[in-house]
Order: sequence, then C-alpha cells, then structure tokens
Amino acid sequence: MRVSEFWELAAEVFGDTYAPTLGRELSLTALGSLTPAAALDAGVPARDVWHAWCDEMQIPAGVRDGSNPHRTVPRRR
Repeated sequence: MRVSEFWELAAEVFGDTYAPTLGRELSLTALGSLTPAAALDAGVPARDVWHAWCDEMQIPAGVRDGSNPHRTVPRRR
C-alpha cells in the first residue's frame, strides 16, 4: 500500500474532513502512541499503520477496504 492510497482510503473510511484530523491527533496504542501521520513519517509501513488505526477505532474488517469493491487492503503481517 502506498502512502497516497493510505490517505485516499482514510478519507473514504473516516471522511474527507475527519481523516486528516485523526491522522494528526489520534495516538495509536499498537504503534507506541504515534499518530498515523507520525508513524508514516517514521517509516512504519502504510499497511501496518492502517490496521493499527482501524483497530484503534474498532473499524470492522468489511469496512476497512473502503467503498471500492475491487480494492483489497494488504493483510496485516
């Protein structure tokens, strides 16, 4: 997953306005309390950040792929 795809998916799942705010301010327990944006900047793979973010927000597995029926988010490692 590329970082650009990560942010597009975040906008789909969390909303265009809410996603950037969450990305800058939500601490992800699974990533040592880094925010999604800070984790990406630190070099954490986008797929790992995505799954940590969705876990933190309790997003069901069926919603994590967004609205595009042809998109599949890479599995967690």
